[in-house]
Amino acid sequence: MWIPLVFLYGVFKGLREICKKKAMVTSSPLEVLLIYTLISFVLVVPDAFNAMGMEARFYGYIAIKSFVIFVAWIFSFYAIKNLPISLFGVLDLSRVLFATFLGVVFLGEIMSPLQITGLVLVCSGLLLLKVKFNKKEESEQEQVKHKNQTIFIIMAFVSCAFNAISGFMDKILMKDLNSSQLQFWYMLFLVIFYVIFVLVTKQKIRIVNTIKNKWVWLLSILFVVADRALFLANGMAESRVTEMTLIKQAGCIVTILAGRYIFKEKGTVHKLICAAVIITGIVLGVMK
Repeated sequence: MWIPLVFLYGVFKGLREICKKKAMVTSSPLEVLLIYTLISFVLVVPDAFNAMGMEARFYGYIAIKSFVIFVAWIFSFYAIKNLPISLFGVLDLSRVLFATFLGVVFLGEIMSPLQITGLVLVCSGLLLLKVKFNKKEESEQEQVKHKNQTIFIIMAFVSCAFNAISGFMDKILMKDLNSSQLQFWYMLFLVIFYVIFVLVTKQKIRIVNTIKNKWVWLLSILFVVADRALFLANGMAESRVTEMTLIKQAGCIVTILAGRYIFKEKGTVHKLICAAVIITGIVLGVMK
């Protein structure tokens, strides 16, 4: 049962990247982050009753997880705004490396030969796209632009590392908590962190304008549903961090197709070939 839940999370994650890109056309990254997090928290408030009754130590653990996500989202939102969504979607696959390392080293998960082969294919698809970017389809101006995107590529990698840490913490926390507890409290802490960040940095937030942004609302709904599915999967004893991380990468297909048909980006064939290699790796990764 946990595999369909994680696959749903992966697809919704790809859809969320589209919503983020669209939302930041008329709103700044921080405006989208703050309002989207606030709306998402409001959506889980009705389940607050089921979130009570935790031991005191877990509030601290969840606060740490929330801070990790707080940093990851800031980096990822600025990367998404300034990178082609199809490129970001495939760069995001690098979290497989971080999550696999955490699962094997700290949780003692053992990967079978098939799963190792799957991981190699996933990484190969990622490297293929990064190393061989189709320059023939780009104008000289676009090529110069990509050369200046190094900082945002680094941001994408940092976001992947922090997201992997968060996923690792989910697996540990869900051994003692239910999905309502983890989702409610980590969303509350996220809201607090973003409000503090806005106040300290004195950023101007156009609240009314951002609330009217339909993409922010869709992003919030997708986020709440996807996270609940992921938490339920993490709560199942048979689920494994290494396998879950591979399945999540199915969302890259969504971002590649969106890049072509929604954002009119180029190099789709090359990216789809890379994605085919990655999906093959995912299939092998979930086989016993």
